[in-house]
Amino acid sequence: MIIDRHAPLTARKEIVVAAPVDVVWNIHTDIERWPEWQPDISSISLEGTLAPGTLFRWKAQGLKITSTLQEVEPQRGIGWTGVALGMKAIHIWKFESQDNSTRVVTEESLSGWLARLLKLFDPAFLDKSLEASLRLLKAKAEQA
Repeated sequence: MIIDRHAPLTARKEIVVAAPVDVVWNIHTDIERWPEWQPDISSISLEGTLAPGTLFRWKAQGLKITSTLQEVEPQRGIGWTGVALGMKAIHIWKFESQDNSTRVVTEESLSGWLARLLKLFDPAFLDKSLEASLRLLKAKAEQA
């Protein structure tokens, strides 16, 4: 799975989390608990198991999003596509064990008319969003 490198907004960020990969993976893939540690997410519902083809519907920063899991490789990677009003997203997360820590890399692309507007008004929107998500995941995993 790869992001759309030609989309109006693309970003790639990474962080090292001082926690084992299984801890980081379990927190990140417990999708219905995201609102507990990600304040921008107000609701979420996973419609099945953690497997390719499963939908999850969520609301982030007031935007209703329907996402479909595309790739699930336990403790190594997860990726999904999502659609919302005026936007299509491709989001990928990779996890790599490093001794008792985990290197987390995330990439996302946003396309559509809303993504083009966001690029005009806040060109760093996606960079800031990914950076915030990584910091929140790190904080949650390191306190687990």
